[in-house]
Amino acid sequence: MMSRTAFAAVFQNELILNSKRIAPYALIFLFAANAVLWWGWSAAATFGWAINSDFNIVRNFQGFSFILGLPLFNALLMGDPVVRDFNTGIDSLIFSKPVSRGSYLLGKFCANFFVLVCCMAAFMLTGLLLQLFPLPRIIVFPVRVFPYFKHFFLIPVISHLLLAVVFFTLATLKRNAKFAYAAAVAFYPLYFAYQLLVLRNLPPDWRVVLDPMMLSAFHVPRDRWVDADSINQIVISYSSGMIANRALILILVALIFMVLYFRFTITETERSRGEYLALNLAASEETVHVDPEERFQHVDVRANVSVPAVALVNKGARQLIAATSVELILLRHERSLILLLPLSILVSFLSLPFSAGVTGVSHSAIFAGSSARGLSLFLLGMIVFYVGEAMHRDREARIEPLLWSAPARNNVLLLSKFLAVLLLSLLLLIVAGLAAMLTQFLRGQTPIDVASYLLIYTLILVPSLIFMAAASLALNVLLRDKYLCYAVTIAMGSALIYLYSQGFNHWFYNPVLYGLWTESDFASRERVSYLMWLRVYCMALAAVGLVAAHAFFPRRSS
Repeated sequence: MMSRTAFAAVFQNELILNSKRIAPYALIFLFAANAVLWWGWSAAATFGWAINSDFNIVRNFQGFSFILGLPLFNALLMGDPVVRDFNTGIDSLIFSKPVSRGSYLLGKFCANFFVLVCCMAAFMLTGLLLQLFPLPRIIVFPVRVFPYFKHFFLIPVISHLLLAVVFFTLATLKRNAKFAYAAAVAFYPLYFAYQLLVLRNLPPDWRVVLDPMMLSAFHVPRDRWVDADSINQIVISYSSGMIANRALILILVALIFMVLYFRFTITETERSRGEYLALNLAASEETVHVDPEERFQHVDVRANVSVPAVALVNKGARQLIAATSVELILLRHERSLILLLPLSILVSFLSLPFSAGVTGVSHSAIFAGSSARGLSLFLLGMIVFYVGEAMHRDREARIEPLLWSAPARNNVLLLSKFLAVLLLSLLLLIVAGLAAMLTQFLRGQTPIDVASYLLIYTLILVPSLIFMAAASLALNVLLRDKYLCYAVTIAMGSALIYLYSQGFNHWFYNPVLYGLWTESDFASRERVSYLMWLRVYCMALAAVGLVAAHAFFPRRSS
């Protein structure tokens, strides 16, 4: 039986806890900024659609609920509530109160999903308010309100209600939030496979009914996008198939929550239930007696005792080298590292051309440039992942207080993690570069100019890796949540790549030089000098990131 009072208490307490977290506020800012980006620099501005037309509103909501990485943010909020209570050990206190399983689970779920909806509403409300501030190159119909709320509720809210209950159920039953995060990452390949293997072979009406994200509905061929007048006249109405789709989602949510209710237990599922053996090493009649008058008679408090001098063996660079060695050993034991080495070789191989088709440029420059483009996003993503793991590993292993009590400065603790991840990325870069040279040799594109590889990798990739490592370090220090950092980095990276692909790729906000160089630039001394100055700017940003990480690091040391 579920008590309304207990449900309200759990709901209110969870809202209070979320109000003290930085993640919801970061998501609100991120979603609002993304709405501004899609308002002035989207397909609507490019093709002349009305920014508040039905088609553009629905298209924005579909992209927002899928492309921006919203499933990852969904898992970030929904995977932690119950797990947090069991990890902190307050579950026994909670269930000692008159709180039923239904009240507890429903209160936790509803409160966190309400927070998620409020964060998503920042995207909708920002787009709604931006109707009042039209740009000269943007077409805006008279101010509309109801379509924003209607499409927002029927598309992203209901779609993510299903994902939310899936993430919440996995994390709660397994008592581990990582199951929710893994499900969020696996959602994209699973959904694409579902589209290709199942929905693609069904009639159009059934595609609409069985598409959980409802991306199959409201489809307009891309060749019609240039006809802005017809696009602006489209009125989106929900057919019986679309209504059935949303009803099916609600039924699935109820069924999954019922499974959670009956499978959920208030004790740890992993707790051992083996037999215990009690050892009694002393007889019950044995006692120890101390005469209070004689216990200090052999202690001479006036004796002069010489205290040995204590000094640190490792100082400065030696201490940093020792800490970096420890971090490298810890990274070496990461299970995912087994996959990174062959994966980096595969990425480098797939990005290589079959022939050097650019005249006036050496074969080695073509192969080095192609592998640099292919490896760029892969290595940057790897750095973001491993910096997050290195920064939060000590806290998760509960040795952070012991580590912080060590006689080491903050810069040693931070730079050791920075250098370890950077050295790992450079190792993968070297291995991928050797694979590119071997591929060039096997394809007969000789001679192999090692200097071209060194120049392109050193001038393009190495500064980008240093910048990303420093930026990730600073972001983890500021946000203090590993998965929030992952989500924010993915969202920011997706938004920047979208901007770069639309032509907004000025070097000022493109420190990794995405799309700002070609292999022919390295044949000109003037272009190489220009790229070197841009790399100085990138290194300056990396220095700012390291300084910010040191300044806001929560440990205080003299």
